[in-house]
Order: sequence, then structure tokens, then C-alpha cells
Amino acid sequence: MHAFLMVDIQNDFTPGGALAVNEGDKIIPIANALQEKFELVIATQDWHPADHGSFAANHPGKNPGEVIELNGLDQILWPVHCVQESNGAAFHPELNLDNIHHIVHKGTNAQIDSYSSFFDNGHKKSTGLENYLQEKGVTELSICGLATDYCVKFSALDAVNLGFKTNVIIDACRGVELANGDVDKAIREMKVKGVQIIESSAVL
Repeated sequence: MHAFLMVDIQNDFTPGGALAVNEGDKIIPIANALQEKFELVIATQDWHPADHGSFAANHPGKNPGEVIELNGLDQILWPVHCVQESNGAAFHPELNLDNIHHIVHKGTNAQIDSYSSFFDNGHKKSTGLENYLQEKGVTELSICGLATDYCVKFSALDAVNLGFKTNVIIDACRGVELANGDVDKAIREMKVKGVQIIESSAVL
């Protein structure tokens, strides 16, 4: 089976949100159209406790963009975003939720961040997505969402490492670009690992 994964299309990652991705809302009509082409649709939500260690506000004197060590891993500090049950953590209101079969919550452990839809950043704990896909007989996964250079990239790299044929629908993604060229670098990295970079027109 070929499944569709929509990564973090949430209010806080779209214009007006706490960690807005430029043009993040522009992918929503494409994501909605793509849903109709797949038997199985999954969506992820960043779902942080308020005391999450990735929030700069929880480290006095630190600012978003700085890097600290958290639980033995380098951690970029972010603005407070996608706090559990908040409006910022909700899916964008224009995203069609009617076709979603399964929702994955990630980043729920305050001690470690979770960019990937499959594991935390230390690969210590699974989100359960791999097991779900295996139970459903999924062999191929097409991914879109926010953001290209973080959660989309790490989800795609884990998917291909786990043995799924993996596509990233690049016109249905947007990036953070903390540094110039981060998105291009992420695309190169995904390609090298065997991820197919495609346009939505190939599916629609």
C-alpha cells in the first residue's frame, strides 16, 4: 500500500503562528487535493508539554536560535510552539481532516525534541508510526508538510532507513531556512539517502 503523510500542518507553523514558516499555508490546497489520491492518510502534530526543553523561554537568558545541550544532544532553541491542546497546536483550519485515518503526536517528552514522525531526536523512543504502517501493509510513503529542512527531512530519512520507498512532494512543503540554503541542503541530503523528490503533478 502507498500511504500519504502530512507533517505538522499546524497553526503555529503557518503565517501568524509562533514559529511561522514562510508561505506555510500555501501548501494546504495541494495537501487537500493529494489526500484524495491515497488509500491511507496520516497526519502528525507537534504536541509539546509547556515545559519542553526545546523552548528558549524555559532557559533563562537564552534566545530562540541558540544551541544548547539537552539530554546529551545538541538542541536548537525555539519559540514556545505547539503546546498540547493549544490553538497553536491545532491543525490549520483550512486543512481537510475528513480523510485522515491516523494522527501521530510527537515531541511529547519534555526532555527530548522530536523532528521525525517516527522517533525522537535520539532515536530512543518510537512514536508508533512504523508499527502502524507495517500493520496496514504500507510499502511506500509520500510525505508533505512543514518544514522541509526539519520535520519533513527527518521523517523522510527515517522512513527510507526503515525500508519504505519514500517520496517527498516538494511543492507541498515549505522550509524554515534558519540559515540561507538550508532547504537546498536538506533536499540534497534526502536525495543522497534514496528519497525521491517529486512534484504534486506526478500524483495528481
